[in-house]
Amino acid sequence: MENVTTLRETRNSGIHINWHRLLPWVIPVVLIILWQVAVTAGWLDSQLIPSPLSVLEDGVTLWQTGELEKNVSISLFRATVGFAIGGSLGFVLGLMNGLSKVARGLTDTTIQMFRNIPHLSLIPLVIILLGIGESAKISLVCVGVLFPIYINTYSGIRGIDPELMEMGRAYGLNRRQLFSKIVFPGALPTILVGVRYALGVMWTTLIVAETISSNSGIGYMASNAQEFMDMDTVLLCIVIYALLGKLSDIIAKTLESLCLEWQEKGGANQ
Repeated sequence: MENVTTLRETRNSGIHINWHRLLPWVIPVVLIILWQVAVTAGWLDSQLIPSPLSVLEDGVTLWQTGELEKNVSISLFRATVGFAIGGSLGFVLGLMNGLSKVARGLTDTTIQMFRNIPHLSLIPLVIILLGIGESAKISLVCVGVLFPIYINTYSGIRGIDPELMEMGRAYGLNRRQLFSKIVFPGALPTILVGVRYALGVMWTTLIVAETISSNSGIGYMASNAQEFMDMDTVLLCIVIYALLGKLSDIIAKTLESLCLEWQEKGGANQ
């Protein structure tokens, strides 16, 4: 009897976990269904807004020709490299200014000055200096993601409770141990918020950069399709960007769960 009860509990918990993982996709799926119904019923002009099935067929065709695969991989490369460089630089600057009064006094106000310049306004300057090659797009993504990660890293470190630091010193922790056991774990939730926000900025920046100054990538596909009024491809590019943004957010949430598992366990124990 106990085995049967245990088996039922295991099944129920498995179902619960599966539903929990599916929940983030419920609203997007419902929106796609409503979109298909609206086009089929004639509420939307299929010449202006093609149905999801038509967009899917266009995507399959472009994938078979290799065009979609090539442009998606190029956009992913630009986004990944730009995020890695800009995110690393933002983290290092935030760490440096959060820990050092000298570095903070020397560079923080200057960084804040540049942060208030809309990074997308730099596109004309970047095109003049770097052209429309890969370095231009990657540079814009770097600038876009740098500041959210910098601000959150800096704020996370500066927000550490001074009493915890005093307690650590009372227990004989050196500076390296204070950082590894108190400062970094305490700042990590705020840093991860910055990572999540920066991922959204990354895709927004790349969309604009590829639309204005590019000869490849998803944004270029959308811009090129617009000239020929190819609405299937335009909507396909929008859907791809939306899916990539959704996937990035899921990755960020998973990273938060893995890195902050100790926090959840601590809360459960309390």
